[in-house]
Amino acid sequence: MLTLRIPEQDQFTDDELYRFCAANKDLRIERDSKGQLIIMSPVGSKSSNLNLKLSGLFWVWNDAQSHLGYGFDSSAGFILPDKSMRSPDIAWIEKARWDNLTTEQQEKFAPLCPDFVIELRSKSDSLMVLKDKMQQWIKNGCRLAWLIDPIEQKAYIYQSDTIYEVPNFDAVLSGETILPGFELDLSRLK
Repeated sequence: MLTLRIPEQDQFTDDELYRFCAANKDLRIERDSKGQLIIMSPVGSKSSNLNLKLSGLFWVWNDAQSHLGYGFDSSAGFILPDKSMRSPDIAWIEKARWDNLTTEQQEKFAPLCPDFVIELRSKSDSLMVLKDKMQQWIKNGCRLAWLIDPIEQKAYIYQSDTIYEVPNFDAVLSGETILPGFELDLSRLK
């Protein structure tokens, strides 16, 4: 991970950030709440495979429940209330909230915080940085967030001011009332 320091007077507007990211499609770019750009390295093949499995499992649920909302993969960016632009591994937005956006807002980095996110830790990720990122998701309005750590075989569930640690990969995570019927058997990610 590399952080590009951008002077305050030179920071990108949301539209400029979108154009910059579009011009640099090979880079994984986020913006923190201070306007600094974060360039992330690609994940390894094993992490990519786990992300594909996770995305597939989530897609199956979302396709059957498409009347509830919309799912997004790791290539989607969201402009959060704190002005950061983040791109989780998986995101989901309630249908009414997404449908309230204009077509232009939907085509760029959507200016809202997803209702649900999943971050999948890879070898190149710092657990401490990811835990902080999860807190930022919640502070910006995310209702349920899962940090899945296949390296330490743990998961963390974030809601409001509560964090639950799931100490092993034999558990099943529940989408609760936010994602009715969605369950993730962590053992499928071993």
